[in-house]
Amino acid sequence: MLAAAQPRRTRTNRLVRKLAVIGTGAAVLALPVIGATSASAATPTATTPATTLAGYPNNLDGWIRESLAIMHEKGIPGTYNGIYRNVIRESSGNPAAINLWDSNAAKGIPSKGLLQVIDPTFNAYHVAGTSFDIYDPVANITAACNYAAKRYGSIDNVFGAY
Repeated sequence: MLAAAQPRRTRTNRLVRKLAVIGTGAAVLALPVIGATSASAATPTATTPATTLAGYPNNLDGWIRESLAIMHEKGIPGTYNGIYRNVIRESSGNPAAINLWDSNAAKGIPSKGLLQVIDPTFNAYHVAGTSFDIYDPVANITAACNYAAKRYGSIDNVFGAY
């Protein structure tokens, strides 16, 4: 039996393939360098610490966990899931959130922070050992959970605006 004839590759085809491989390799090597020069916004700054003073990550997960530790110490009920669910609904996790359109805002006392607390409620349910800044994530969560515990039994029982 005769073997089927194979098309013969020309030198030009091999040269083109070799240049394509070399070019692709150079592009792959250049990508990290290009990305590194344009990704400077992702590097941490001196004004945003990676952890809170208590050693928790300075993000939503850390704020909730630090609040839960304080709540446990003070006997305030609540769970991670209950807090997280309400934070996402109220502020999408933005500690600087402020509601300037609802009935509270119309009265001149807008809801603020992660759990959208108004100043009088924050002041009345502030938990000792936390900041007096309503925009402080841990203070906001802890005061809101203290309020929810008194009014609803726990933040876990809150499934809508409170």
